Amino acid sequence: MPQLENFQVVDRDLSDETLSRYLAASDIAVDTETMGLIPQRDRLCLVQLCDPSGFVTAIRIERGQTEAPNLKKLMEAENIVKIFHYARFDVAQFRYHFAIETQPIFCTKIASKLARTYTGSHGLKSLVQELEGIELDKSSQSSDWGNAANLSEAQLSYAANDVRYLITAKNKLIAMLKREERWELTQQCFNCIPVFVSLDLQQYKDVFEH
Repeated sequence: MPQLENFQVVDRDLSDETLSRYLAASDIAVDTETMGLIPQRDRLCLVQLCDPSGFVTAIRIERGQTEAPNLKKLMEAENIVKIFHYARFDVAQFRYHFAIETQPIFCTKIASKLARTYTGSHGLKSLVQELEGIELDKSSQSSDWGNAANLSEAQLSYAANDVRYLITAKNKLIAMLKREERWELTQQCFNCIPVFVSLDLQQYKDVFEH
């Protein structure tokens, strides 16, 4: 297994020691890698977490695994903001596979759409490029995450970078949203994410259309 700086790979769940470390943080950046976009069909393969110090953990999820108790404690800790890019997808993964009710939630994609109305580019690569001045390598995005025991260094680097910049991006987006008087509306959108997750998991489509 390739070794990356300030990065660990674990199996099935967080250790008690790593859980304690993350529970002491005010924010945790979160991402997932899956075999596809449909939770009922495509399995969850990897969960990535990062704290404000930049310490990243990648959890390899086994086929058929239905519990991750320490991950559940972290995701449901009410005093820690969980930061995602497109939270709707990852929160659905956690609920479907592990019965985790993630809270509280910050979605950098929603925040970007409400703050950066001068652009139509709200993908993570574009967001990090503008706010952090870093160009992410997304070449491993569509790759086989199911072979978790043999992930390449490129895959692990990609997975780590998907969470490394979310906390600082969140803080810059909040500053923009407050400046433009859109922060309250953004928080209301975050509160709606669990409802959209419920609709998605029950396979309702476009219920808000005319």
